[in-house]
Amino acid sequence: MLAFVFPGQGSQQIGMGADLFEANDLARTFYDRANEVLGFDLQKISFEGPEETLKQTRVTQPALFVHSVIVDRLLKQKGFQPEIVAGHSLGEYSAVVSAGVLNFEDALRLVKLRGELMQHAGEKQPGAMAAVIGLPEEAVQEVCDEASSAGVVVPANFNSPAQIVISGSAEGVHRAMELAKARGAKRTVELVVSGAFHSPLMADAVEELRAALEKSDFRIPKIPIVPNVTAQATSDPQEIRLQLVRQLTRPVRWVESVRAMIAKGTVRFYEVGAGRVLTGLIKRIDRRVPCTPVGTLQDLEKAVLP
Repeated sequence: MLAFVFPGQGSQQIGMGADLFEANDLARTFYDRANEVLGFDLQKISFEGPEETLKQTRVTQPALFVHSVIVDRLLKQKGFQPEIVAGHSLGEYSAVVSAGVLNFEDALRLVKLRGELMQHAGEKQPGAMAAVIGLPEEAVQEVCDEASSAGVVVPANFNSPAQIVISGSAEGVHRAMELAKARGAKRTVELVVSGAFHSPLMADAVEELRAALEKSDFRIPKIPIVPNVTAQATSDPQEIRLQLVRQLTRPVRWVESVRAMIAKGTVRFYEVGAGRVLTGLIKRIDRRVPCTPVGTLQDLEKAVLP
């Protein structure tokens, strides 16, 4: 059983998609369609930068989404057919398109809105995020609970057994980093982000995104999706819609999501899109199940059906 997993914010890099655009009519068509929906030249920013623009949440999210959808289509043209999908944070929108729940344009409009709302929420309530390395889940939760006296702080991404990202106000996150070190964390690393993603500080984005999701035509998926919030496979369009809303302020349960896909029978993962972040995380979650990153023309040419 093959699983496709789709990367989220942080995997972007200048030049992503350029080789696919040069070599493939399908990629060119998708970028043309994206530019019409977005109202700006996505391919120029994706291929040439500048990095400061590509790093803006309102640009990063559409750029990663479009790239992942193109790679997904090209893999399927080669005969790769996933039987279950999941995406990390933003990547869940790519997973939803891969599974046939939303069409490309509708999903891109939602991604555009999500990026704008999250960027605005981050500007309105500036926050911070940090990776805690080498502390178990229960200890990180306790650290966040204790640090909450200094400010909002919660676990945001359960990325691997040894890496959990926390999110919240700068005061809360910095206090939690101190406490985590005192509890024996190997390292704490503050991340460069434009907002406290997957925390209560994203609450301002919820209602407008919920309204847009309610107006969108969600179809029954062709294959199950494992949402970040529940880490349980579902084929219910209403459940998928609900979890995309909840995802804004709730943690990404990536470890549980990967284990759920393996429990369903997944024997090989493909990371569909930019970078190799998920490939590294999956190796740390269960190194018995291989993950192949596919994001470039060369990756696609090397990819062969198992």
